[in-house]
Amino acid sequence: QIRTKWIPMVNGGVEKGSRIPIILVGNKSDLQVGSSMDVILPIMNQFSEIETCVECSAKNLKNISELFYYAQKAVLHPTAPLYDPEEKQLKPACARALTRIFNLSDQDNNQILSDDELNYFQKSCFGNPLAPQALEDVKMVVWKNTTDGVQDNGLTLNGFLFLNTLFIQRGRHETTWTILRRFGYDDELELTDDYLYPQFRLPPGCSTELNHLGYQFLQRLFEKHDKDQDGALSPAELQNFFSVFPCVPWGPELYNTVCTTDKGLLSLHGFLCQWTLVAYLDVRHCLECLGYLGYPILSEQDSQTQALTVTREKRIDLEKGQTQRNVFLCKVLGARGAGKSAFLQAFLGRSLAAQRESPGEPSLYAINTVQVNGQEKYLILYEVSTDTKFVKPSDAACDVACFIYDLSDPRSFSYCASIYKQHYMDSQIPCVFVASKTDLPEASQQPALSPAEFCYKHCLPPPFLFSCHSQGPPGTTIYTKLATAATFPLVS
Repeated sequence: QIRTKWIPMVNGGVEKGSRIPIILVGNKSDLQVGSSMDVILPIMNQFSEIETCVECSAKNLKNISELFYYAQKAVLHPTAPLYDPEEKQLKPACARALTRIFNLSDQDNNQILSDDELNYFQKSCFGNPLAPQALEDVKMVVWKNTTDGVQDNGLTLNGFLFLNTLFIQRGRHETTWTILRRFGYDDELELTDDYLYPQFRLPPGCSTELNHLGYQFLQRLFEKHDKDQDGALSPAELQNFFSVFPCVPWGPELYNTVCTTDKGLLSLHGFLCQWTLVAYLDVRHCLECLGYLGYPILSEQDSQTQALTVTREKRIDLEKGQTQRNVFLCKVLGARGAGKSAFLQAFLGRSLAAQRESPGEPSLYAINTVQVNGQEKYLILYEVSTDTKFVKPSDAACDVACFIYDLSDPRSFSYCASIYKQHYMDSQIPCVFVASKTDLPEASQQPALSPAEFCYKHCLPPPFLFSCHSQGPPGTTIYTKLATAATFPLVS
């Protein structure tokens, strides 16, 4: 009846991977002569969801504690998600998870776990490093049973996967489960929400920045994946960096968001700028990404939140007339054709000629560092579309607003003046007007007041003259001016 009634009742019609684990229990063994294992083994071979079989006696208390141990183990450390007994190999989801864990633990990125890396891994998962002889014994077992599991006296990915397969085949599922859970996996071999999205409170008016722990961690990972040590990540190296993610989170617009090398590759500076942007714009996504990168395990921290800092409320900054923030958002506003996109790219050191030579995928953001009174600050430029409706106050909110008008277009300034009067005139947001395309003949702007008169009337600095139509990199003075205005809002 086990075959025909009870197992179909429990798991009938359920797909293999979702079946409830079963333990076969032969009770009243005190009344039996000999063993029933010869009868049971064919059943165990037929139904892969059977975890184990145990003969017990309630009368003699034989194997009673073992029975409950196996039942508990079947629930806490199930075989089904990890291993396919018919194929005698790890299931794809388990192999993927262990491959990610191997890649995170391979701290020098040479595709081999050295003794030091194995001991760090062992200590992280189980609390203690392996004794030297135990480490050699592990490698010897792998070496004897695989052709490529040990290389240069270290464990390869295939060796690591074989070792976990061996644990499972020998009934030590808890070892593999301990590893998986340490690295954030649940029973379905997905990273848990608790791991990816630890509790993080961001009060209104505050912002998020990476702190020194976050930057140090990311710099170490950059250096790990910079295989040729040229100070930049090639597309292949960047792909390798994101191999521990389910998908690549950055698109081709990355190269128009941050500074790149002369060859168009992602420099360390650009890499850290991009992470600064992610932390500022979407802290939840930043926590998720740091989770995929293994921040809590590799940095020996409780969670990714320790890589971030929450800034002081902006209201307090305004009261004091200065801020301790290191990252500022500047919204760039202007009529269509005023030169907003070129202004963003100029911030990354690209002249108009360079932009035309290799346009790339457009980006609404550009981020770079500027010096403000001897301190390095990150400035984020965000190009506001002319279609933006400014329905709620947050649509206009930023640390500094930059209004760009085309000096050669008589209608360009009126758009800036209108947006300023509707959404910024009565705010405490510092505002800077920029006259772009100064290499072209100046046209008379249509409103009665000239741009200079308008700025004077509203107690604003005179328009800053700017052009990115030059042989070399564009000037940076305007960007320093914007960052300074954001740092000292009341002064500006």
